[in-house]
Amino acid sequence: MDMGERDPDASGGPGPSGGGLSTGEVARRLGVAPTTVRTWDRRYGLGPAAHTGGRHRRWTPEDLARLERMCALTATGLPPSEAARLALDPVGTGGSAPVTDRSAPDTRTAREAAVPGALPAARARGTRRRAGTGLGLGDVRQECKGVARAALRLDAAALETLLGEAIEQHGLVAAWTEVIMPTLQAVGRKWERSGERYVEVEHFLSWHVSGALRRHAPPVPADRPGALTVLACVPAEHHTLPLEALAAALAERGLPVRMFGGALPVESLVAAVRRTGPAAVGLWAQSRSTASRPLAEHIAQIEWGVRGARRKPVVLTLGPGWAGQTAPGLPRPAGLAEAVAAVASAATGEATPQPGT
Repeated sequence: MDMGERDPDASGGPGPSGGGLSTGEVARRLGVAPTTVRTWDRRYGLGPAAHTGGRHRRWTPEDLARLERMCALTATGLPPSEAARLALDPVGTGGSAPVTDRSAPDTRTAREAAVPGALPAARARGTRRRAGTGLGLGDVRQECKGVARAALRLDAAALETLLGEAIEQHGLVAAWTEVIMPTLQAVGRKWERSGERYVEVEHFLSWHVSGALRRHAPPVPADRPGALTVLACVPAEHHTLPLEALAAALAERGLPVRMFGGALPVESLVAAVRRTGPAAVGLWAQSRSTASRPLAEHIAQIEWGVRGARRKPVVLTLGPGWAGQTAPGLPRPAGLAEAVAAVASAATGEATPQPGT
């Protein structure tokens, strides 16, 4: 609950009979804070059609659909009062008066105020165009849609809550694979299609994902001889978020990690491997222009340990940049779960199938 406020009808406690969703459950589905749902009810009349006894409110599918329209409209840039009017009157009959926020001044022109249910002219021309700014997530977990809505609205509080709940409920690997990655990919596609728009959404979402991974990962385990993993982006590569997910997932498995972040110079990477003697080295390349097979092969030949018992690290080529550049002895895991399994295999010395080899 944000700001220390207790939600009387949040999920987790016994709810009233009669079915329907609690305000807390509705908020999680929408990707907003419970206080936002209550504010929309109080200011714009977007509350449940029927109330049960006591303080509890139960939301029907029709109530939820109305709030989903509200979320979609505000995500396009419409002011909340205008979005609420359209959400309450989805077929455009104009049968209800415009919904106004009593805490905000009335900025309508005299003509607009005189025509009940009319959109301001400037907004009416752009409503249909802006309504098509959805991310096109497809068939994904419900939590993914909530995260996407929160990211589009630049709603930091809701985004942090939803990311944290996804990680706690599903674990780091499943949360990354089934909730976080689909949203990041959808935002990336939206950015590519819209000509540099939505860059702020991508940066905003990435920053909060990074923070959530750090907050919810266990403390870095103590080093164990021969069990350490070195993670780094190849030179000129700055996309660190997937490596942060891998580092968090390895910590969740109790495997020690050294994370070196983006664009690590070759000489620094070599020095890090020699100094730490890792069982595995993960090299991330987002683009084919940064992936270097000779570099990966060079790292794979570095030996460490005492004379007579020297070892070499298993080098994992991670990321789409390595497509078509893999070679025998350079495993290329297909996803986060496979990467964690490959590192665990290298750390324990147990053989495991390696996708992409």
